[in-house]
Amino acid sequence: MRWLLILSPILSGTLAIRAQPADIRVDVNLVRVVATVKNPAGQLVGSLSKDDFAVFDNRAPQQIAVFERRTEQPLSVSLLIDISGSTAKDLKYEVDSITKFLRALFAEGNAKDAVALYSFNYQVVKHNHFTRNATSIEHSLHTLKAEAGTSLYDAIYLTAKDLEYRDGRRIMVIVTDGGDTTSRTRYPEALEAAHLADAVIYPILVVPITNDAGRNLGGEHALTTLAESTGGRVFEPSVGALLDQAFTDILRDLRTQYLIAYYPRNLPSDAPRFHPLHIEVLRPNLRPSSRTGYYGTSPP
Repeated sequence: MRWLLILSPILSGTLAIRAQPADIRVDVNLVRVVATVKNPAGQLVGSLSKDDFAVFDNRAPQQIAVFERRTEQPLSVSLLIDISGSTAKDLKYEVDSITKFLRALFAEGNAKDAVALYSFNYQVVKHNHFTRNATSIEHSLHTLKAEAGTSLYDAIYLTAKDLEYRDGRRIMVIVTDGGDTTSRTRYPEALEAAHLADAVIYPILVVPITNDAGRNLGGEHALTTLAESTGGRVFEPSVGALLDQAFTDILRDLRTQYLIAYYPRNLPSDAPRFHPLHIEVLRPNLRPSSRTGYYGTSPP
């Protein structure tokens, strides 16, 4: 089924009816975090134990209640592909690399892993709801045509609303050339929606211009912040083998993630609505990546 999603008061109202109030996102207090860990050479480390991690919520140390190494929690992957006019010359190569990624994703892992496909230019279109039917997604990919502006923040906002109801790990992979030109959603709203969905964002920045002149550097920096604050990372490949490698690296991250969960305790009475969250690895020279916080309320 192909859905056209245009951010408007009517559609936003429809989403609001389906959504639970944002302030009770952590309604049972269990906070779930997925983390990846790398050594100084940038290699993934997947053999750590619960005792190798320390968790801090509003700077207060927390006791880990749930820990899974190389977690096999099902993946809900939202693929967002930029089809604004500036992406036209690279679109075919992007579709080829995404097709390879889909086949690799479904070839192994949890049998409940699923992918949803969205495209965005001046509007946001949902082509496939979460499915394991790679053929259906590939068919949708081959119908895409590049034109018009870029509503990146609208795409993130609307995609996050769909992800919020999915079990397991929630991932956004965004293929874009950077920047936003036509969204009604503002950057802070898009970032908040991603946090409320507990979504990890992996932007793949395929920039058609190598010189800084003419590039949307502000948009590229915004993508970097989105990735870092949700526990993902940015890739800046050219098309072809390097783009294929970016998708391979994302899949490797997803297969080597730790799941860490805790019940917040001993938080200050004036804890902010957005709770700063910090994960530490107690072994030297190892660096974790995870989201920087979550929306919730302080327990009594």
